Amino acid sequence: MKQLQVADYVVFFVYFILVSGYGLYVYYRKKKGSTQSKDFFLAEGSLTWWAIGASLIASNISAEHFIGMSGSGFALGLAISTYEWMAAATLIIVAVFFIPVYLKNKIYTMPQFLSQRYNTTVSTIMAIFWLLVYVFVNLTSILYLGALAINSVSGFSFETCVAGLALFSIVVTLGGMKVIGYTDVVQVGVLILGGLVTTYLALNLVSEHFGFGRDVLMGLQLIREKAPSHFHMIFDSSHPYYKDLPGLSVLVGGMWINNLNYWGCNQYIIQRALGADLKTARSGILFAAFLKLLVPVIAVLPGIAAYVLYQNGMFQTEMTDGAVIKPDHAYPTLLHLLPSGLKGLAFAALTAAIVASLAGKANSISTIFSLDIYKKFFHRTATDHQLVRIGRITVIVSMILACVVAPALRSLDQAYQFIQEYVGFISPGVLAVFLLGFLWKRTTSLAALAATLLTIPLSAILKFLPSWTDGRFPDYPFLDRMSIVFVFLVGSMIFMSLADKKSKDQARVIQVDPDLFRVSAPFAVGSVLILGILIALYMVFW
Repeated sequence: MKQLQVADYVVFFVYFILVSGYGLYVYYRKKKGSTQSKDFFLAEGSLTWWAIGASLIASNISAEHFIGMSGSGFALGLAISTYEWMAAATLIIVAVFFIPVYLKNKIYTMPQFLSQRYNTTVSTIMAIFWLLVYVFVNLTSILYLGALAINSVSGFSFETCVAGLALFSIVVTLGGMKVIGYTDVVQVGVLILGGLVTTYLALNLVSEHFGFGRDVLMGLQLIREKAPSHFHMIFDSSHPYYKDLPGLSVLVGGMWINNLNYWGCNQYIIQRALGADLKTARSGILFAAFLKLLVPVIAVLPGIAAYVLYQNGMFQTEMTDGAVIKPDHAYPTLLHLLPSGLKGLAFAALTAAIVASLAGKANSISTIFSLDIYKKFFHRTATDHQLVRIGRITVIVSMILACVVAPALRSLDQAYQFIQEYVGFISPGVLAVFLLGFLWKRTTSLAALAATLLTIPLSAILKFLPSWTDGRFPDYPFLDRMSIVFVFLVGSMIFMSLADKKSKDQARVIQVDPDLFRVSAPFAVGSVLILGILIALYMVFW
């Protein structure tokens, strides 16, 4: 049954009131000074470690996980979890090596880092590029997938869902990063609880379908028995989805480029930790790494369960569009089977994931535009009050643009893989520029500019050249393309920097204090525990 019942609306409105009320409480509790730009954009000094960790995960998890990753779980299996589990390891690296450098140099935005290390040209080009990607790719895709998900659960029209999600997100975002950070704690609790409910339902359905009654553990055992091919983390070259997850490249190649760029060089994500002290930031990031281990349980297992049920006669109509199987229909199909009340909880979980991601993305758009474009080029003497006002206007304008563009994305199939591949066009260049900026003082601004401008053309050439040459050029998996482009750009930057004998960019170095890379004993213990769990998971499901 697609329509929500009275109990579902009650559960959802309890969630809505809880988030809105808590947001208002956080906003008015420290209203004095709330127009200060650092407080609005970064919540400087006011986010605790658990708020930072929760906000990182709430901003990261969205409809692309609940819908897109479940769809990939249906098609590929547990292997899609590598994005989440490798991210847990990446977060440890970011906490140890990236965050100390940003905090030591008082970095508040990623374009600011590029400006300090290279020059205004590099930072401005990247700022404009990030704004375009954030608005027309990330914000739009989150809004589209979110509206699609809510529509599938509630029966509300797609347009109504778009407008409602945008409005709710604007209300949360206008309170600034402090409100976003603390309301994200509630959002994470709701989305994890709602996600676990759906996983519980899916495994029970499998157990019941094969005559074992409602038994979650039996359901888990059955999906492993009935779909053994869906429980391998590493694909060989003969696997039909090798191009999506190319074997060992997920451990030693492009997956690292994808994750280090996303978690270490991405304003949308790293912004949560930039207003804290080093100990708090590291603790928050480590907490996020632990939460990352849980994501496949709520996002991938339901997709695998739906695959097993589909293969055994269920969901034949729901999972197809004509003769074409639609993996992204897996999660919505399961949600339709939830009883009244629990469906409202799943509805709230989806909304929590979507709103948190939209709010976080909109705040990052607002931060980059206000601090790196408006203040630098339009109003150098802008006061904090003026910057916050421009930031709020930017939030509203960017959300309106996303609402207008979102309906154009209706042709997406496996949304999660699609987003990963095309965002991967820029990841090699961004990571190359940041890493060499950290590690090698000889890196010049001209070399950084070249890498910035070449990353998209090179990625596009590697993707489309096989079809242009009728297969005479190798068709590399997209993670391998990222590795090839990254190595080429790093080599080019080194060559250009060494060849430029006259550059004075060596003076524009970022301060790197090796002592800051030392970690506390509790952080070290937590990191070893996470890495141990990851090693065990890959050994069991290799």
